[in-house]
Amino acid sequence: MKQILQNLGNGETLLADIPCPRRASGNVLIDSSRSLVSLGTEKMLIDFGKGGYLAKAKSQPDKVKQVLQKIKTDGLWTTVDAVKAKLDAPIPLGYSNVGVVIESSPNSVFAVGDRVVSNGPHAEIVSVPENLVAKIPDDVSDESAAYTVVSAIGLQGIRLMNPTLGERIVVSGLGLIGLLSVQMLRAHGCEVMGIDFDPKKLELARAFGATTVDLSADEDPVRAAEHWCGGNGVDGVLITASTNSDALVHQAATMCRKRGRIVLVGVIGLNLRRADFYEKELTFQVSCSYGPGRYDPQYEQRGLDYPFGLVRWTEKRNFEAVLQLLSTKRIDTTPLTTHRYSFDEALRGYQAIHEQGAMGIVLEYTGEREQDRRQNLIRTGQASGDDLNLVSDVGRKVDGGSPVLAFIGAGAFTTRMLLPLLPKEDVVRHSIISGTGVSAAHAAKKFGFAMCGTEMESVLVDPAVDAVVITTPHQTHADFVIRALEHGKHVFVEKPLAMDHKELDAVQTCLQSRPTQRLFVGYNRRFSPHTDAVKNWLRSAPCSKALILTVNAGMIPADHWTQDLELGGGRILGEACHFIDLARHLVDHPITEVKARAMTGGDGALGDCVAIHLSFADGSIATIHYLANGSKAFPKERIEVFAGGKVAVIDNFRRSSLIGEKRSLKTRRQDKGHASELRAFLQKACLEGSWPIPAEQLFEVSRATIDAHLQIRDQLARSG
Repeated sequence: MKQILQNLGNGETLLADIPCPRRASGNVLIDSSRSLVSLGTEKMLIDFGKGGYLAKAKSQPDKVKQVLQKIKTDGLWTTVDAVKAKLDAPIPLGYSNVGVVIESSPNSVFAVGDRVVSNGPHAEIVSVPENLVAKIPDDVSDESAAYTVVSAIGLQGIRLMNPTLGERIVVSGLGLIGLLSVQMLRAHGCEVMGIDFDPKKLELARAFGATTVDLSADEDPVRAAEHWCGGNGVDGVLITASTNSDALVHQAATMCRKRGRIVLVGVIGLNLRRADFYEKELTFQVSCSYGPGRYDPQYEQRGLDYPFGLVRWTEKRNFEAVLQLLSTKRIDTTPLTTHRYSFDEALRGYQAIHEQGAMGIVLEYTGEREQDRRQNLIRTGQASGDDLNLVSDVGRKVDGGSPVLAFIGAGAFTTRMLLPLLPKEDVVRHSIISGTGVSAAHAAKKFGFAMCGTEMESVLVDPAVDAVVITTPHQTHADFVIRALEHGKHVFVEKPLAMDHKELDAVQTCLQSRPTQRLFVGYNRRFSPHTDAVKNWLRSAPCSKALILTVNAGMIPADHWTQDLELGGGRILGEACHFIDLARHLVDHPITEVKARAMTGGDGALGDCVAIHLSFADGSIATIHYLANGSKAFPKERIEVFAGGKVAVIDNFRRSSLIGEKRSLKTRRQDKGHASELRAFLQKACLEGSWPIPAEQLFEVSRATIDAHLQIRDQLARSG
């Protein structure tokens, strides 16, 4: 199928071939019929992408500070790689989609054949959480329904203003959202004044029942508003314009009555003047997208409805309210459509964004080539002829001496840390799989894989595939590992191996029944040259060791997916396992005891600030301080090993030294062992059939990590 993507690095807009998305749990799969191009958001993204690095930096000064800080701690080249990878990843464009449901869950409120509106992107088929989908009334056309999501943005701003019957409201900026807001305010019983430079938009606003102010004719909006409301001041101002100037908010404050309300839906300069708001006790609020729940991963990622008792007007209910207004003809979208293009000519629509008078740009989907659109695995055209042969129906390997590799997952970590490090030779690049297909298609083309897709099963059943690399969300790891092992594949899985002891036991049982299969967990730090150096330096001190591992992890939001116990398992389970494994590798003796304790109160409320104490069979001890409350100016990782009168230090995997001796190692880039671990997996597991990390250590480290995680959760539960 085809989908519109935007490259933020070079500004290129693409109509790309993408595998059909997989319907995620809680989602519906929709065959698109119409979508609406947003002249605000999408134009802003395109302009940002076309700007050079200096322009990008000027537009995001906070990001520049983060980059400079990362250079100080992680080094220049590591930071450059991270920034380039971030800008290189394509993003889907669009969020106003209309289509027909072609797949849903058995208990869904949506049935196959339902005509629906959603916030899906510009693509022939989209997978969207049910809480962002609404049924379209029979008397609303597909084209009119395509304006639903954009209208909901204005509606959410109106709800925040809470206008009452007869109030006088100014709409500043008569673009698409502004003109739709004029109609909704009129439907609410308000008197409306619209302000803009464009005579055609002003004419439309008057047709919708608004009084207007023509800025192109040098009309003074403040004086016009004063005259309009008889000198009493307007009740509220809805700002739907886009400008860097601070003048609009000052203008809005000047024309408001005492205790008037100003709501910002657009993007403007926000250097507020205290006197404007102090003297009149004005309220100012910024509207967030098209309703509560839009940026709440707890509900959005799982396709759940926001609790009705918690908040009344969710994004879905805003969609439904707009559709009702469309059905009763209180919103008229017909005069708002200025351009129509077939989806095959969608890129012409993006050129039209910059045309004078452009407003509603509608993309029309033909509905043809359904069989092509529903393909979950497609060829990229990037691989060599031999590589393409290996994915034939026969599934014949083309080179018996090179492992055939597939990736399950194509997120930022995969595309930035693993795929660039794959050896140029000695590996056949079969396919990459991701849920939506966008990241898989981009990664497959960039890194020379023969296929990309959205269904894991299509890779597992291919006998040509020797091994799979699993880099999906944490809660899928154990299940995916078992499925891959059952299909006879060697498995490289990113940590954690399992979320609990039950999952871990299931993986171990599966592996024990398949003695020829090899399992590898991405404990990369044990493969770092800095780790190798420390082990070599301390070989002359074979006595017990004392380790201090300090991890200055930094804070991440409570709503980040890794903090969700069901999705990510928490940071200790998902990240601290690295350092439990590193300690196990440096000591080289079994772990005999695990004790974990979290800091409580303040920064420790999420269990992100913990101390994990490990005891080993040879008498060694290790303390892991995993902390989220430190300064970013301090290195992220510091490893200290005390043994036999020696002290070895690893400083952020950039520099290592044996204190007091002339032994040191400095690498050009931060080297946490990712390249070496990939080579070890491909050579030892896939070709030699040996274990890069002994199987007993994989399960030992996983059990110790789960034990630490459970101890911390029990402690936090007891402390309330």
